Amino acid sequence: MITRLLALGGHEFASRPSDRAVCELLLRLATTRAEGRPRICILPTAGGDTSEQTSRFYAAFSERPCEPSDLSLFRLGRRPMALREHLLSQDLIYVDGGSLVNLLAVWEAHELGEILGEAWRQGIVLAGQSAGAMCWFEAGITKSSGRPEPGDGLGLLSGSLCVHYNNEPERRAAYLDAVGNGMPSGYGLDDYAGLLWEGSGPPSALTARRGARAYRVTAGDSGVIESPLPARFLPAPAPAALREDIAEFRRVRRMRQGAGWLG
Repeated sequence: MITRLLALGGHEFASRPSDRAVCELLLRLATTRAEGRPRICILPTAGGDTSEQTSRFYAAFSERPCEPSDLSLFRLGRRPMALREHLLSQDLIYVDGGSLVNLLAVWEAHELGEILGEAWRQGIVLAGQSAGAMCWFEAGITKSSGRPEPGDGLGLLSGSLCVHYNNEPERRAAYLDAVGNGMPSGYGLDDYAGLLWEGSGPPSALTARRGARAYRVTAGDSGVIESPLPARFLPAPAPAALREDIAEFRRVRRMRQGAGWLG
């Protein structure tokens, strides 16, 4: 069973080419393990499960050839859900950004860390941006209290991660200081840069925007060393090509509905 995990420094579910490129990557990763249309679930816990977060997600994926869903821990009273069953039925689980500290506190109350670890070991793709990327590591730099400071993660991946690396210089400075003072070495990710783990080997770096970089950050005898990683550029589908894909998806969906394949 191949485990896959995608950590992104930051992005949005929008129509810009860089955002379309990220969405296409997520869809391809989900499709690698799907027998039919891939199932993609968003966990917007870190941002408080806002309707704005889920609306942007559905706008990006509802007309792509997949089955999107969301899991709102803040609304279980109104929308009960069997958490383990739903998550373990997915092909990709995506964690959105927000507060790392709040994210892990809410997850602990619902024992989601254990469920997500089980999902990953079963081959379900894990992905996320910002806090939703740092949560998989041993540690990261969070601004949950307003200032950048070290915070713990789940520890599925060894080492540490700092997101928005060159986009927020104060966060990068706090990370370099923390690594120099004993935080596990790790990685820095600009917005629209990412790292993809497939199996037990080292990650491959990806970028959806020219100039966005991924870095290996290590502590050495002479100080903390930042090493830029060679990255593969993710091209964005042209809007016209995307519209053709959507039209084909709608045509197939109508045929299946007419044949009684879909409820």
